Amino acid sequence: MSKFNTLWAYVKKDGNTTIKLSFAEIKEILGIEIDHSFLKYKKELIEYGYEVGKISLKEKSVIFNKLPDK
Repeated sequence: MSKFNTLWAYVKKDGNTTIKLSFAEIKEILGIEIDHSFLKYKKELIEYGYEVGKISLKEKSVIFNKLPDK
């Protein structure tokens, strides 16, 4: 279990094809700010049916994309 499981569960529960969350929204969901370890752990999201599409440092946001059903 990683520190990002709460975020992954939130994204899965949302269920939309594309989800855009600001860094502030992610901090509210997790209770912590995302850090460089997010890059290491983002592959866990695949188990929840999503992937990280884009991380924008300029917009301070992350876009999550739903994976196609297999």
